[in-house]
Amino acid sequence: MKVIGERTRAVAAVAAAGALLALTACTSGAGAPAASSAAAPAPTATASVTASPSPSATPGTSATVGALVAGFPQQLLPLMPNAKVESSSFDKTGSPATVALVGKVSAPSSDVVAYYTQQLEGQGFKAVPGEKVGAVASKDFVRVDNETVNLAVVEASGVSTFTIGANVAPGSVK
Repeated sequence: MKVIGERTRAVAAVAAAGALLALTACTSGAGAPAASSAAAPAPTATASVTASPSPSATPGTSATVGALVAGFPQQLLPLMPNAKVESSSFDKTGSPATVALVGKVSAPSSDVVAYYTQQLEGQGFKAVPGEKVGAVASKDFVRVDNETVNLAVVEASGVSTFTIGANVAPGSVK
């Protein structure tokens, strides 16, 4: 049982970090003060930024932004109705296989938790006691003593951003 506790903490940490990254990446920056045109000299050259290439992904590992990655196991982690995908990833090369989804939906966090609780319990996962980590709605699930799922939901202005991550047997990714 000790291994499950360590995995649950690891999944929770990854999920919380994903939610934080999603919230940080989605801020508009509209609250930043405007620069005074008199204080800054006119630029004389345009700066160019070139991104370095991403490292090659391991075969069987994939991630994408703004959509479900090809082969994403929607039966295991279905997208909540009316939700928008922020990012998704899937690694079926390891044991356990890992699946992650970050999404947004115009619904209270309690609705997101209820939806995924119903979906996961319908697949044989059991909810672990606990509903929050600090002010963040968070729920952990376990199946067969070695498959885990963590859901973390942050709600702001009626929009819930959720991160759900799973570590499951490779045969469970459907």
